[in-house]
Amino acid sequence: MTDRRRLLLLGLLALAPFARAQVPPQPAEAQAYQGLHRAAWLGDLAKMKALIAAGADLEARDAHGRTPLHVAAHARQRGAIELLAKAGARLDALEVDRYDAVTIAAVADDVPTLALLLSLGASASQVTSRYDGTALIAAAHLGHDEVVRRLIAAGAPLDHVNNLHWTAAIEAIVLGDGGPRHQRTLAALVDAGANLALTDRQGNTPLQLAKARGYTAMVQLLEARRAKP
Repeated sequence: MTDRRRLLLLGLLALAPFARAQVPPQPAEAQAYQGLHRAAWLGDLAKMKALIAAGADLEARDAHGRTPLHVAAHARQRGAIELLAKAGARLDALEVDRYDAVTIAAVADDVPTLALLLSLGASASQVTSRYDGTALIAAAHLGHDEVVRRLIAAGAPLDHVNNLHWTAAIEAIVLGDGGPRHQRTLAALVDAGANLALTDRQGNTPLQLAKARGYTAMVQLLEARRAKP
């Protein structure tokens, strides 16, 4: 291994812990929920309808800034999500760590909830998280390949650069394990036309990063794309 490659890998390992995804409500926190938050967490539609009819605040926040819609997304309560959306709840609301419901579903690899949110009009393009990223970047990081394909189809920005100076393609490599799901994720981004000339802050392209990590299948994919006119 060359000195440059060793330094590159050490830099990626140092940055990786700072690219964590959001955390769902913890058991004690969920147990303490009241009102619309509790009904949304449990998917209690009858209770939700009664609370909404009585004027419950659709945008009420828990201690972490989560609305009932965020809570329903974490709990995969799709009926609750649909009910809240139809009652006028904001689909683009951000919690304290700046995650929206779309990114919550993307991180959870929850394709049915993501599909519902997108069908209800939620955006695949919103800038989210403390890293100024997108749901697409978060899903690429985790190798959630079907989520990535759904987000691309919904118009997610392929070449958004977050504040770590990484695109979705770069995150699929530097925070991925090089396995089949991350390979399929990268392939989906490449097939959709992601700009593979964009680099990280040190000037490394996705191809250089894949080579540095020894991800042979990804290297072959990127080299094949580079060879196309």
